[in-house]
Amino acid sequence: MSTKPRFSPKARSAARQCALQALYQWQLSGQDMDLILQQFLDEEDMETVDIPYFKRLLHGIHEDVKELDTTFSRFLDRDFNQIDPIELAILRIGCYELQQCPDIPFKVVINEGVELAKQFGAEMSHKYVNGILDKIAHTSL
Repeated sequence: MSTKPRFSPKARSAARQCALQALYQWQLSGQDMDLILQQFLDEEDMETVDIPYFKRLLHGIHEDVKELDTTFSRFLDRDFNQIDPIELAILRIGCYELQQCPDIPFKVVINEGVELAKQFGAEMSHKYVNGILDKIAHTSL
């Protein structure tokens, strides 16, 4: 007897996409994260989003941002300040999930990061995101 997940994978993907957009806004504007979260909840079409997971990602990444950045910085091939803001947000999401969400298989985390990079990042950023998240996954396991 197989058990279904208690959440919709599509709703989780939508939560990651919204988290990416919110983190991008936070990184560029420096606005208060709670204000950004409230803006998303009030203004965005959130009916297909796993809202508790969206909140978990935002709060968790915001609280652990220095630790997350330290974790993946050792795998970068460029200075931290040269990372594209979209790639940075995706790496923070993936690193957070790899470290704090053991119920999510690492291959799912990597695939979700790659898909976000393909959709929102520069032309080849998905390969860069894939390589770094893969290294994090294999050092964290």
